[in-house]
Amino acid sequence: MTHPRTIPKVAVAAVTFDRPGELALLLDGLAAQTTPIHSIALVDSGTVPAADVVAAGGSNINYLRSEANLGGAGGFAFAILAAIASGADWIWLMDDDGHPEDETCLAELLKAAGEHGLDVVSPLVAASGDPGRLSFNFRINGRITNDRSQLEPLGYLPNMVHFFNGALIRTSVFSTVGLPDMKYFIRGDEVDFLFRVKKAGLKYGTVATVAVRHPASWSEMKPIFGGFITPVIPEGEYKRFCYFRNRGYLTRKYRNLRWFSADMVGFPYYFLTTGNFRGLASWFSAYSKGLRGTGFGPPPAV
Repeated sequence: MTHPRTIPKVAVAAVTFDRPGELALLLDGLAAQTTPIHSIALVDSGTVPAADVVAAGGSNINYLRSEANLGGAGGFAFAILAAIASGADWIWLMDDDGHPEDETCLAELLKAAGEHGLDVVSPLVAASGDPGRLSFNFRINGRITNDRSQLEPLGYLPNMVHFFNGALIRTSVFSTVGLPDMKYFIRGDEVDFLFRVKKAGLKYGTVATVAVRHPASWSEMKPIFGGFITPVIPEGEYKRFCYFRNRGYLTRKYRNLRWFSADMVGFPYYFLTTGNFRGLASWFSAYSKGLRGTGFGPPPAV
């Protein structure tokens, strides 16, 4: 007697902050998946509640309104706990400004996880406005690329993953490495989570045949010395502060001398050559706070 294949129970953990149009696209993309999604834990920390968008998005959404601004890190931690509580086998992480590119995305991720025995599996993250390019760079054979056509023929990319846009994670992983650390608020929480996954010896990879769409971060990247070093300069004063502080803290936490060396050259060089002395002072202040393990505290009020 042949028994039907058991379909793993997948819950989505998603966060949103004042992006009703993008959130609607995400919910539509999730509803269209060929593999059924058990539930969606959606944490909304925005200034304007997204309840009306959620009401039109389906009956399986657990809408979690937060009157505190939790940031991406705190929002994902909250959403992941709620998704785990639903009894799911896998948690699919989604930011509100991204959405699955096609209806087979989840099915292909689950298939690859089974074939390769993965604990974490990710799709490519394609740029919303230019899906032939990737929102985040990959290093392939020692070279940096965001050309999607170079990766798709490879099919599967072992030991490569991008959190948190579209990453599918076994529920047991969170019991092993913990939740995203809300101390980071924004920028760096995904890097810290990946370090913990690596340290735990878990298996991860990327499926290059499927993708989620997400805004590109190319404008933040400032390559110098022919691209040998690429300082990242986020837009907006608070985003820059969080990134610089968290970068310094992660460098200290993981004793990453390669990062430290690149940062000590790259950021001062960029700010000095652009004549942005105020930017240099702001970077030094935030980065040094991170190196000292200070500068953390309550986030801005919503």
